[in-house]
Amino acid sequence: MFVHTVFFWLNHPDNSEDRQALRDGLETLKSIDVASATYVGAPADTRRPVIDHTYDWSLTLIFTDKAAHDVYQEHPTHLKFVENCARYWQRVQVYDAVE
Repeated sequence: MFVHTVFFWLNHPDNSEDRQALRDGLETLKSIDVASATYVGAPADTRRPVIDHTYDWSLTLIFTDKAAHDVYQEHPTHLKFVENCARYWQRVQVYDAVE
């Protein structure tokens, strides 16, 4: 299993249109069938010193292996998402993990 988790910080976190536009863009990634599961979320209302809740949106994708992840990276829907939505974020942080 290959887990790809991405965190996004908006350029304008108080702009509801930008927030929704990025969310809508993230939702398009659910159509990419090489991912076994795709989750889009916002920070949970948990507050402990070890929790980073400063991001605006998160994306978690589960793949069977790195090869499937690599297909996702070049998938037209993913490339279109980056092209259309990169203007909304100021920072992206990626964490990849394998089982």
